[in-house]
Amino acid sequence: AEAAGPLMRQYEGAARGRGVAAAGWRVCLAHRFEETRQPYGAGDVPLRDVLRHVGLGLRYFRWWFKKTRIEKKSAFIDLLCAVPLQQIYGCPLGGIGGGTITRGWQGEFCRWQLNPGIYHYKTVIADQFTVCLRCKGQTVYQQVLSVERPSTLQGWNWGYCGHYAFYHALYPRAWMVYELPGQNVVLTCRQVSPVIPHDYKDSSLPVAVFIWEVENGRDEDVEVSIMFTLQNGTGTKKDRSGGHWNEPFALEKQGERVAGVLLHHRTCVNPFTLAISAREKAGTEVTHLTTFNPAGSGREVWQDLLRDGRLDSPAGKSVPTEKGEVTAAAVCATCKVPAHGHRTLELALAWDMPCVHFGSKEKLHLRRYTRFFGSGGDAAPALSHHALTHYEEWERKIEAWQKPILENRQLPSWYKSALFNELYFMTDGGTIWMELPPDCCAEELQGPAGAGLSHLLPVLREYGRFAYLEGQEYRMYNTYDVHFYASFALVMLWPKLQISLQYDIAVTVVNEDAQPRQYLMCGQTAQVKLKNVVPHDIGDPDDEPWQRVNAYLMHDTADWKDLNLKFVLQVYRDYHLTQDRLYLQDMWPVCQAVMESELKFDTDNDGLIENGGFADQTYDAWVVNGPSAYCGGLWLAAVCMMCKMAELLGDAEIQQKYTDILKKGKESFEKILWNGKYYNYDSSGSNTSSSIMSDQCAGQWFLGACGLDQEEFEVFPKSHVVSALKTIFEKNVMSFAGGTMGAVNGMRPDGVPDTSSVQSNEVWIGVVYALAATMIQEGLVEEGFRTAEGCYRTVWERLGMAFQTPEAYREKKVYRSLAYMRPLSIWSMQLALERRASWAPAPIQPPQVPIHP
Repeated sequence: AEAAGPLMRQYEGAARGRGVAAAGWRVCLAHRFEETRQPYGAGDVPLRDVLRHVGLGLRYFRWWFKKTRIEKKSAFIDLLCAVPLQQIYGCPLGGIGGGTITRGWQGEFCRWQLNPGIYHYKTVIADQFTVCLRCKGQTVYQQVLSVERPSTLQGWNWGYCGHYAFYHALYPRAWMVYELPGQNVVLTCRQVSPVIPHDYKDSSLPVAVFIWEVENGRDEDVEVSIMFTLQNGTGTKKDRSGGHWNEPFALEKQGERVAGVLLHHRTCVNPFTLAISAREKAGTEVTHLTTFNPAGSGREVWQDLLRDGRLDSPAGKSVPTEKGEVTAAAVCATCKVPAHGHRTLELALAWDMPCVHFGSKEKLHLRRYTRFFGSGGDAAPALSHHALTHYEEWERKIEAWQKPILENRQLPSWYKSALFNELYFMTDGGTIWMELPPDCCAEELQGPAGAGLSHLLPVLREYGRFAYLEGQEYRMYNTYDVHFYASFALVMLWPKLQISLQYDIAVTVVNEDAQPRQYLMCGQTAQVKLKNVVPHDIGDPDDEPWQRVNAYLMHDTADWKDLNLKFVLQVYRDYHLTQDRLYLQDMWPVCQAVMESELKFDTDNDGLIENGGFADQTYDAWVVNGPSAYCGGLWLAAVCMMCKMAELLGDAEIQQKYTDILKKGKESFEKILWNGKYYNYDSSGSNTSSSIMSDQCAGQWFLGACGLDQEEFEVFPKSHVVSALKTIFEKNVMSFAGGTMGAVNGMRPDGVPDTSSVQSNEVWIGVVYALAATMIQEGLVEEGFRTAEGCYRTVWERLGMAFQTPEAYREKKVYRSLAYMRPLSIWSMQLALERRASWAPAPIQPPQVPIHP
């Protein structure tokens, strides 16, 4: 990084030479390149463990075979074909809900999610940046900025030496620094995506900008060209389906001119256009090549650039490809850099897939950005122009958001990296952000029982519908028991999307789906969805989300104990942070309905619900029997919030009802589960009922985040909470892997991990971040940071899982479910820090700009 010279020093905080090591995450290409060939993790938890329940293995295999081999669909959770770990990923490109393209830390374009929620993992070798240097009218250096040596495009100069490059990432930006060997020229590519808190327009755009800063250390002027090449497609078989074509474009608006090439990908379902472009300005020339064969030698492209540092710029469209053919295009930006000076070249990538079908192909959906750029499939030029002329504004907003945290010397470096880089999942979680159809009416959205949601239609019309996957391998949208943890990132940064999501959940609560389904875990048939019960998820992108919910079919989640409670907890938490009283009023009847439904689980009327002797909550392979620390704690927290909401809304009858329940429940909880040091896992009296669960204070976590942990609202005695957290730190953290891997889910009192289930001896990264937030709330700040640091170091450093944080890992480097939603809970740590620093969370307001252009 030192070799980058004075140019890198301009980027204070997140981007300054050595400073990036503290504020972000970086890696030397040469040192890590070979590791990508030798991934650490052993894949998912062994199938024999996951399927050891009686009969489940056979039932799952039969279902898997029918789904994948007969129906030709992918499994919503594929236990037989887990995605292998590749240690190659960097910051994904694009805003929220328009699809993503991940660019690896070696500069490759390598993970694609343009069709909603559907991923494929293919490095498209033609997608590259190439530099050409010319002095005194002669080309002196031309190099593909890639360490690869592929079997195609062998007419290009590959094999850039990784020792001369560094990668830095602080989402949503990344930097690649190249010192060109022997040339005394340094290139810094700054990658920017429009992911901006409280912005509901530009944050939806499917674009990314690459700003190339060129520093010339020579004693003479040098002409520098950056060529951006891109294949028409995403590296799948559809690239060879025929009918794809390219055309050059130029767009001038308000004195700003952008030029490039459009790559039209004409598939029968979800066609799209890619656009590569550059900004023309004084001293910068933009040229292009409309088409070339990326499967050939590429010699014609190379020689064209080598000749004069420019491309020939032919006019007119290319001929559509024949079946079996592939095509690509190139754009080149050129400028002269004076001796010992520097200049900037700006290039962009945009993609326009405005109208999408999910896997069922039943309904056509419009993406959020079509509100601003139209749905005709011709928006790529305007998107490119907007990106290249607005990225500086985006960066100012991103820096204003990140700077107070980056400059806070009391916060450790790894935390700053984790806080921002874990946000990658907000865009790269299969995320969709859809517009409501203009003719959509309230009755169509609400169903027969949802008329009480008076602000449902205005909210969804103004802010659209938002959903993201449980994980890139666990393909279910808005998995609610997991979103409970991740929702802190959404409500703190895009609160209107959290409120929109909650309205969608509320609609499903008040309606039912009487269709039967057989569940794999028990082999029994039950309704897909019951009335007044929160769904597990809102559907599979390979089916029809929102239309058919509960894609999860391992268990019948109608009897899960945590889903209803997590709805109530989020409603009050959202209100506390936004002060949106209309939202609270709409959600109040729904909260009453789900709590009334939950009351049936208090079978002995002691004010405390009982678990059912099976895995009936988010730990869906860890059996719970009777009153439990996790569900019992969530229950009491939800009852407390019902009392508070009733007080706010003047509902004295409901307030008294839940006040009475809370009084009984608190006494029962302490009597049954408190053992003098911590709360027992459950009350079953089994060999593992006294296990120390790292997540036993989840209810207190939410209460503390909402300021309901003091005086008359104290549900759990402070001394007990602190004692439990200290015990967890001593046993689950420090007695596990030498205190270097976070907190194991379950620990026996003698300091040995609980191995009673496949999940009890896992570390769940999102749970650990939530635990750390709880510790910070209770004054155990050092312990909280130490606990969370173990996860960051394990995932981002030791296991090389950057930008694919899994759900879980074990001590012996076995991991499960790459790229998972729950770790977004790290934003609850930030909320806890702000509250502890007396930064009273002011009501979150949308930006003071008009929603419509």
